[in-house]
Amino acid sequence: MAERRKIINDPVYGFITIDHPLVFKVIGHPCYQRLRRIQQMAFAHLVYPGAVHSRLHHSLGAYHLMCNALQELKSKGVSITAEEELAAKIAILLHDIGHGPFSHALEHTLIEGVHHESISLQIMQVLNKENDGALDTAIQIFSNTYEKPFLHQLVSGQLDVDRMDYLTRDSFFTGVSEGVIGYDRIIKMLTVRDGELLVEEKGIFSIEKFLVARRLMYWQVYLHKTVLGAEKMLVNIIRRAKHLLQSGSNLPIPSPVLELFLNQQTPLPLAGDRLDAFCQLDDYDLMAAVKTWSRHPDKVLSTLCRMLINRKLLKVKLQAEPMEPAKVAAIRQNLLQQSGFSEAELDYFVFSGETSNTTYDPKEERIRILFKNGTVRDISEVDNALIQHNLSRPIKKYYFCYLDPGSAT
Repeated sequence: MAERRKIINDPVYGFITIDHPLVFKVIGHPCYQRLRRIQQMAFAHLVYPGAVHSRLHHSLGAYHLMCNALQELKSKGVSITAEEELAAKIAILLHDIGHGPFSHALEHTLIEGVHHESISLQIMQVLNKENDGALDTAIQIFSNTYEKPFLHQLVSGQLDVDRMDYLTRDSFFTGVSEGVIGYDRIIKMLTVRDGELLVEEKGIFSIEKFLVARRLMYWQVYLHKTVLGAEKMLVNIIRRAKHLLQSGSNLPIPSPVLELFLNQQTPLPLAGDRLDAFCQLDDYDLMAAVKTWSRHPDKVLSTLCRMLINRKLLKVKLQAEPMEPAKVAAIRQNLLQQSGFSEAELDYFVFSGETSNTTYDPKEERIRILFKNGTVRDISEVDNALIQHNLSRPIKKYYFCYLDPGSAT
């Protein structure tokens, strides 16, 4: 095969180079191209209008950072063969290929009990078969079964290129400067000892900034109360649609692949034709259905759909303690009198839950620092109050969503 080279102009990093035939084949595959039609940040654009970038943008960005990281490690004498380098690049290109419509918002809703990472692995195995085993090493790296653990750490860990890109990219497209990180310096500080990915001592402050930026982005963007409320509304739309189908109601579904998953009454293995159908499912299928259902005679479904389309969202309170039961009861009683919904139907419009964020969990994949004297310590054990006392503790918040009667009209 003749040598090919393509330059992609990325708004975040500038030029990204694609220069291997197998990478071209992976990027050109319909399963990968589907990522163009899945938004990276689901409904964050309802708060930050610029946040309309796709999973494909993120995938290519993470690929670019992986290229830089591998080049940096090789320059420091780390043994990485050409096969391993290619495999690591393909592993990061495909790390999110198992995401369904609206990414995390509908995980475990359309397909119950299946995490997107396991779907990514299944799709990688299909691509591997189509390419006569050329993705064997990439699958091992992705699955953390390869003999060099640092390659998996670059793909999936607490300091992986996945997180480096989504923080950088999401802060760029939202305009939230608190998410900006020094990804280039972090990559320059990476090193390897005994197969493990480490950070040189000079990079401690860049890691601190990375961890702080991640925490701020979660509360300011990813778990913003308006974004959270919109995502929960979409979940309830799917719940209501499934309820109507199971009760025998007539529900037009403009997408055959969406119809397949909505009619699923019990969890089934995602394989064969069902995996093929999943690889055709994207945000467009969901939004076409939401627009169609906004005129459905079922008042619950049509109201939720119209509200989401017109950005007349549920009111959301996000606080440190659960909402007082007396206040919840009063809101429900008021809505019962004004909205015309029954007690059971109000569950779609008045509900609560909890969400949490742990910026750095020492029990998971650790960030380890290599000091100049040759010792290695976890960053949480470094004599640094910021990491020890703030970032290793999970923060939990409680949300309460409820309908403003004026929004339902």
